[in-house]
Amino acid sequence: MKRTIVSKFGGSSVENAGQIEKVKNIIGDSKNRKFVVVSAPGRDETHRQKITDHLLNVATSGEHLTKYVSVAQSKKAIVEKFASLLKGLGLKDEGLLKNVEEDFNTSLKGDARSAFLASRGEHYTAKIVAAYLNKSGIAATVCLPEEIGFVVSDEILCAKVLPETYANLAKLKEKEAVCVIPGFYGVTKAGEIAVLSRGGSDLTGGEVAYAVGASLYENWSDVDGVYEVDPRIVKTSDVIPRLTFKEIRLLASKGFNVFHFDAMNNCKKSNIPITIRNTNRPSSVGTMILNERVPEEDVVGIAKLDHMAYIYLEKEGLGETIGFTECLLSIFNQYGIKTYHYPTDKDDIAVLIKKEDLAGNINNLRSDIEAQLSPSSLEVVYDVAILSLVGIGMKYNSSVIADAVWTLKNNHIDIEMLDHGPAKISFHIGIAQQHANRALELLYEKLILKK
Repeated sequence: MKRTIVSKFGGSSVENAGQIEKVKNIIGDSKNRKFVVVSAPGRDETHRQKITDHLLNVATSGEHLTKYVSVAQSKKAIVEKFASLLKGLGLKDEGLLKNVEEDFNTSLKGDARSAFLASRGEHYTAKIVAAYLNKSGIAATVCLPEEIGFVVSDEILCAKVLPETYANLAKLKEKEAVCVIPGFYGVTKAGEIAVLSRGGSDLTGGEVAYAVGASLYENWSDVDGVYEVDPRIVKTSDVIPRLTFKEIRLLASKGFNVFHFDAMNNCKKSNIPITIRNTNRPSSVGTMILNERVPEEDVVGIAKLDHMAYIYLEKEGLGETIGFTECLLSIFNQYGIKTYHYPTDKDDIAVLIKKEDLAGNINNLRSDIEAQLSPSSLEVVYDVAILSLVGIGMKYNSSVIADAVWTLKNNHIDIEMLDHGPAKISFHIGIAQQHANRALELLYEKLILKK
C-alpha cells in the first residue's frame, strides 16, 4: 500500500519567499507528501506581529493590537506581506491583493467578522503555495475548507470539527495533485466561516491525516523537535527521538508548547505517528510521537511552568466531603481561571493556577471560596515554578522521585509542592521561582544525563 503523508507547515515555514522555497523542496522530496496544510505567514517585518493578529486588529477596529499598531498599519502590513510573497516567488498577482483589500471591507459584523478575517491568512497563503508548487513543476490544487466540506460547529471563534467532515475529506484521496489546504478554519452548516482555537492549523492537519488514513503526519516548524528540557536554559539539551502520545500531552500541558492538544486525538486513535520536524533543517530526524515506544527511559523530558501560584485550603474532613472539590473548582471556573493541579488530603487541598490569573480576581475569589466552603484556613502562595518530570519508565522505577528530592535537598532548594501523577509516569515538583532554572539544570544532569 502506498504511504500517504500529511505535512503541516507552521507560520515560520511560510513567513517569506525563502521559507516557501524550502517548503517546496520538502514536498518535492517525496511523492508521498500528497496533503499539505499551511498556516498564516508568520510575522511582518515592521511591527513583528503575527499576520493573524494584524487581521484580528482590522476585524476589531484596532482593539486587538491597540497598544502597538493602528488599523491602517495592520492593513498595510498584511498587504505588504502577501505582496512580498508574490514578488519573491515570481508569481503574478492575478487579483489576490485586490481580494485581500476587499476582504477588509466585509459587511460581516461582530464574531462573524473576526472569524472571517482571522481565516484570511491561511486562505491566501494556501493559494500562493499552490501557485508556486505548480510553477515549480509540482502539480497542486487549492482545497479550501468551504469547498471540500471541512464542516465545524457554530462556535465560530473556537469551532469543533463535526463528524461529517471525515467522509468529505476522504474524497480528497481521489485527487492526483498535491492538495494544499488552509489550516485553522472551517465552515458551519449554515455556510459561515468559523475558526478553530489558535494553533488550529495543527488540528486541521491531524483531522486531514485521520480522514485520509495517512501513514504519517508531519508537523514542520522552526524547531528540531521536542527537547528534553528548555534549550534556552540548558544549552546541552537534546531532541527526544521518540515519545508516546501520553508523554507529549503531559509535557505540552506543562509548558512544552509545541503542538495543539486536540490534533493528536484522532491520530492516536488510528495509530498514525506524528513527527515534529524543522523546515530549516530537514535532514534532522525530529521527534516521533507514537502509541508505544521502547526503550522505556525513566525520565525523557522535564517541563517547567513559571510564575505560578497556589491557593491552599484547610478544613476538617474536606477530603471526605462529597462535592467539596467540585464546588471549589467551579468557583475558579466562574472567574475563567484554569487550574493545573489540585492535590488533596484528608483535611486540605491546594489548587495550582497561573499567578497572572489572580490579578484583579483574588479578593473576590477569596470571598466566594470563604462564603461557599467556609475553610478554617485559606492561604495564597505566589511565585512558584512547577517542574514536571515525564517518562513511561517511571511507572516501574519509583526511585526517580527519591533521586529528584535528594538532588534538590543536597543543593539547598526547598520544595513547595509534590504531586505524583496517577498514571505514575509523571511527577511534579513546586519550588520557589528564583530557584527554577538552577533546579532544572540539576534535575536534567541527575535524571536524564544520569551524572
